Amino acid sequence: MKESMRLNTIAPAEGAKHAKKRVGRGIGSGLGKTAGRGHKGQKSRSGGFHKVGFEGGQMPMHRRLPKRGFTAPFGRFTEEVRLSEINRLPIDEIDLLALKQAGVISELARHAKVILSGSIGRKVSLKGLGVTAGAKAAIEKAGGTVVLPIPVEKVRKLPPKNKAA
Repeated sequence: MKESMRLNTIAPAEGAKHAKKRVGRGIGSGLGKTAGRGHKGQKSRSGGFHKVGFEGGQMPMHRRLPKRGFTAPFGRFTEEVRLSEINRLPIDEIDLLALKQAGVISELARHAKVILSGSIGRKVSLKGLGVTAGAKAAIEKAGGTVVLPIPVEKVRKLPPKNKAA
């Protein structure tokens, strides 16, 4: 018959626990005197280490390689919508809010652009959405209309000041 488990018989599995390494505690420990750091040199000193990416004075890799690319500020909040997805919607007036409510784009989206993927066979009216040239042509061919979003005016840069001679 199997003996039931009791609180005083519970123990971790064999080899699951081991003592923490205690350095600098005498020659008998195997990690005495130099505490496993060897003799002399930068790595043996307290606080003696270099910064991440340091290559001994050589120009580090992150400075040798050229900078490349950028992160678009609205990239995370812009989504693409296919023509076939618009064709499946039961409504004719389509804007950003309608696409969010239909679950075509995420709730976090701030901009959407309709792309020419699939086909559209009915008359729809797009308002305030970006549209590619091909998608616009397909929508207008089906009898629909496209009202583009109002572009935000760019801040005009002032001309450079002439330096006095």
